[in-house]
Amino acid sequence: MDAPIRPHAAALDRAATDRLVSWIADELQTSRSAFDTAKAVAARLGAQKHGDLCEVIVWAPELLERRVPEDDVFIEVLEPEDELSLTRARQTLRFRRTRVPVARIENYCVAAIAGMRAGTRDHIGSFYSLVWRDAEERWTRVHDPLAASLPFGAFAPAEYYDVEAMLAARGDADYWAALPPGDPVKLGPVANILQIHAPTATAAMTLAGLTRHVETLADRVRHDVPLAPADRIFLGYEAVQLLPVEPTTVYEAGPAFWTEEAEGADDEGVTVDLRRPDTTNWGYDIVISGMAAVNPALLETGRPDELVDLIAALHNFPGRPKKVILDVVFGHSDNQGLDVLSHHYFAGPNMYGQNVNYRNPMVRAILLEMQRRKVNYGADGVRVDGAQDFKWWDSDAQVLRHDDEYLQEMADIVQEAAGRRYRPWFIFEDGRPWPEEDWELSSTYRAVIETQRDEDVFQWGPLTFAHNTPFLYTFWLTKFWRIEEILHHGENWISGCANHDTLRRGTQINPKLNINTRLGDTRMEILDKAYDHPAAQMLTYAAFPGVPMDFLNAMARASWGFIRNQDDRYGVKIVAEEAVSLGWQVDSYTYSMPASFPRLKELGFTDRDGLDRFFRILAALVEVTDYDLDVMAKLLNEVDPPLEGPTPFTAPVLKRIARAWMDDMHDYCNVSKYLDSLGDAHTDYMLRLREFRIARPWLRQALGPRDVFDFEKPTRGSVAFRSLRHGPDGEQVFAVAHLEGKPYLDLDPTTLPVPGLEGGGWEVALRSPPIGPDYIGGPLDLHDGMAVLYTRRRG
Repeated sequence: MDAPIRPHAAALDRAATDRLVSWIADELQTSRSAFDTAKAVAARLGAQKHGDLCEVIVWAPELLERRVPEDDVFIEVLEPEDELSLTRARQTLRFRRTRVPVARIENYCVAAIAGMRAGTRDHIGSFYSLVWRDAEERWTRVHDPLAASLPFGAFAPAEYYDVEAMLAARGDADYWAALPPGDPVKLGPVANILQIHAPTATAAMTLAGLTRHVETLADRVRHDVPLAPADRIFLGYEAVQLLPVEPTTVYEAGPAFWTEEAEGADDEGVTVDLRRPDTTNWGYDIVISGMAAVNPALLETGRPDELVDLIAALHNFPGRPKKVILDVVFGHSDNQGLDVLSHHYFAGPNMYGQNVNYRNPMVRAILLEMQRRKVNYGADGVRVDGAQDFKWWDSDAQVLRHDDEYLQEMADIVQEAAGRRYRPWFIFEDGRPWPEEDWELSSTYRAVIETQRDEDVFQWGPLTFAHNTPFLYTFWLTKFWRIEEILHHGENWISGCANHDTLRRGTQINPKLNINTRLGDTRMEILDKAYDHPAAQMLTYAAFPGVPMDFLNAMARASWGFIRNQDDRYGVKIVAEEAVSLGWQVDSYTYSMPASFPRLKELGFTDRDGLDRFFRILAALVEVTDYDLDVMAKLLNEVDPPLEGPTPFTAPVLKRIARAWMDDMHDYCNVSKYLDSLGDAHTDYMLRLREFRIARPWLRQALGPRDVFDFEKPTRGSVAFRSLRHGPDGEQVFAVAHLEGKPYLDLDPTTLPVPGLEGGGWEVALRSPPIGPDYIGGPLDLHDGMAVLYTRRRG
């Protein structure tokens, strides 16, 4: 990749700029609503390539508020004078600076610029931002929230990028051409979903690394190579859902990824200290700005083309193309959003940081335009995070209202890929009235389903949303009322217990609670099996309606947690709360392995028990001192016997420990570290179960009048569910699954008193390990976690 000196400096094309201004003036003077006008203008915001010109339009109402004169506003174009590498950890480069004047109309700053280079896969483009000068000759930068490429993050100048060329070169044109007719064509639900956090999915920790892995799997499938357990956990899914790939927060206390040096800076150029973005985050800590771009920390090459490549690789998967679902976060912003966007974007603080100002027509239009541009990478579906958080204040009634109209507007957007116009499938995570105290009782998980126009809109179901703990005794019976709702009303629900939220919540549970010790001999085994449970998966795939979803880390029995290494002020507090997961996911043996927790070991925590003791005391001190780091450090130094770690403890040292925990946990959660431990029989069973579901799309429907689902009563210390489903072609599917408790001895499942089960002819379709292939029917001993699936066909 090169970045040579540009032969011509950027310059304003006055005639083209005047045409843009006239176009905006015409749009503003129509009889449409303010929102409809905003949508029309938002489609052309940002830096877009039109022939040899870069057309830049930035909505900047703060400039009018500050009474900044037009002649003090510019588009600053920055060109590296030497070769710039996007794969180097740190470099210092001189940038040539050109400040191009703008024309301003109302809140819009407009410039059509010649001489800017559009970035591509092979070439780095010009960097740019809006800048303005005050009366004291001080300069302020306004970032482009609709930037297409952000090699140094959302808080740095954007790269002008040729998005049209990137999308035109996509490698899955045949996939899009093969879609059913329609303009636009409406894409619908898939059979099942694999949820993936790209940075922990492969050893490479990038989108490009995940693409290589998908292509390797595709080659093995194409050539009928025998599958290993490590292969199987990625297969048997109709869709992949990526955790958010948008730019996230940056290091709260630095260093910044783009730092301009004051020395030598002038109107002609500036020297910049550049750092390759290396933050680790689970994906949900976004700042709204840059949502149309890709998080540079996920990009091996620094090129957004990596996301297009991954989507194409999944679409081109042999035998059965894999659809792609993007997880988008527009329901809130981290407080860092206040540092990169004007106050117009926000509506006040909330538990995550900031509420978003959906009632401002231009903000509303920009958010939808961000979504449109991102999904145009080629996503088949969209999962909306925290839909219950999309709210606005009704000043007449003095109440917060859910903005269901905005959710509908999200689902109405028409996308385009490879010349095909389409509307993607939508999934909403909405647990309203969460976070009210009675949400677990009062949430219907149907609020969005019942208000949307499309019949195929989905929500996360009650066993999928947030707080589920299947490793506690009686979990399945206490949740049976929710299971009944799934059975009869769940055909538009996402089902399954394992996802990025539930697994994380599981690691935060007090280990002293009533744990189901039959799941394993250690807490690690118990947690792993609870979220990768053969019997629970049998119910999810062979009994429950809706669309099952699995989480890759759970299927790999890899660790997981709240991953975010950017915090400074509250970083120690967050780690003190998260470190309870040490009791669930890390034992002395795994901690002692050379590749585990190297940063913490370097700080003096040589063994797990010493680290555990430190974290237990730290968590107590957070409460006792009301999170006063200086007092906490003083008290930690006085503990007797002394604590392990980098003594003497100080507030900065505690922050170093917190950062080390987050970075070490991120590495510890990488799926590649767990592949060698996967069981052959178990992964084979799970794959066959997923294939069974895909082959029977009718299982997505709610239970009919002849279908049966219940459990053995009285329980006598065991929870064994029985399910009988009837297909439209005469096939019957019967499953028996032991979820928890004492074993059922000498049980013949097909003789149970289940209405419709009688008559014989049942054949074993699947059996969970350790039930061997020699079992073809009759009595057996059914222990916790074991399940059997039978089929028969009736005319």
